[in-house]
Amino acid sequence: MAATRTAHTVWNGDLISGSGQTTLDSSGLGTFDVTWKARTEAAEGKTSPEELIAAAHASCFSMAFSHALAGAGHAPEEINTKAAVTFVPGTGITGSHLTMSAKVPGISEEEFQKIAAEAKVGCPVSGALASIDITLDATLES
Repeated sequence: MAATRTAHTVWNGDLISGSGQTTLDSSGLGTFDVTWKARTEAAEGKTSPEELIAAAHASCFSMAFSHALAGAGHAPEEINTKAAVTFVPGTGITGSHLTMSAKVPGISEEEFQKIAAEAKVGCPVSGALASIDITLDATLES
């Protein structure tokens, strides 16, 4: 059961002074302004490819971790994941750092860390980002 999701961007002008709009077509959730400045300096109400990748990575990891916990017999109360994707002009995207905290009743710290590490590797977005450094800080909340 393959699924394809679509988005499109219309860009006007050159890289530095131009701007564009990215539309999430499949969900219809909206259109978002994108600029080079938002990619390399302050966002100022605009987004960037890196922010969109960070959203994808955070949500994918949370889903993968939740699924892995269920497979191990644990039901999480809450998983809170932040992804910080780094872009270096002239080099490209160099890394994604996941910071996750979760409330998972009845799990040991050791099992929690093991499942989190496996989810980091098993997350499909992590697979798509395999050419960059992906790190994880996982915290079990009580």
